Amino acid sequence: MASVKDFSVEEKLVNLYRLQRVDSSIDEIEILRGELPMEVKDLEDEVQGFMNRQSRIEEEINGITEFIEVKKAAIKESEALLAKYESQSENVKNNREFEAINKELEMQGLEIKLAEKHIRDANEDLGEKIRVLDAAKKTIASKDGVLTHKKSELEKIIADTEIEEKDLRKKSEDARAHIDERLLYSYDRIRNSYHNGLAVVTVERDACGGCFNSIPPQRQSEIRLHKKIIVCENCGRILVESDVANAPEKSKK
Repeated sequence: MASVKDFSVEEKLVNLYRLQRVDSSIDEIEILRGELPMEVKDLEDEVQGFMNRQSRIEEEINGITEFIEVKKAAIKESEALLAKYESQSENVKNNREFEAINKELEMQGLEIKLAEKHIRDANEDLGEKIRVLDAAKKTIASKDGVLTHKKSELEKIIADTEIEEKDLRKKSEDARAHIDERLLYSYDRIRNSYHNGLAVVTVERDACGGCFNSIPPQRQSEIRLHKKIIVCENCGRILVESDVANAPEKSKK
């Protein structure tokens, strides 16, 4: 087989157009997938974010619950002390002991009231946290349902196109091996400039198959001669005529 540099202009154009057709077929598969891969990734990140939030809220709820239990235990302890001091108050011997016991009774009463206030505040906070947690769980369930559907849809598309895509990418690599680097660079540059990925187009009804601007007769004659690579003066795409586009593929040994 001739080296890449030894190919005639016509052979280069044929190879370029074949590469374009293969790459366009790959583009069609990627269009079929659309934004699904990105949507799946975004949903996975979003669900993970909500799950992390759920874990944080659950930890906060556990912390509040433990705080309430501590305050309840403190109330029981104060109540036990109240009972003890009330019992002692019945046997006071002087005013000094009476005042000391009354002071302790008053202090334990305040401790109980303060603990009860802490419990009320904590229960309000707990109620709010539980409402937020329930909302987070519902959101996760909703997002997870959408994610499962999107994943299933994407997996089906991948399964339906996997063999075809693998074959096309192999053909694209093979086609690239028969085009010199300089021409490949121009092809990729032009291809990346347009959302439809068309870098090589045919002349259709005396017009560029990419931008549909008219091509002068003299220019069309030059294209048919296959003496040099010719690009559209308006859009910069590489132009080929129908004979090149319909050329049979030669076996590569």
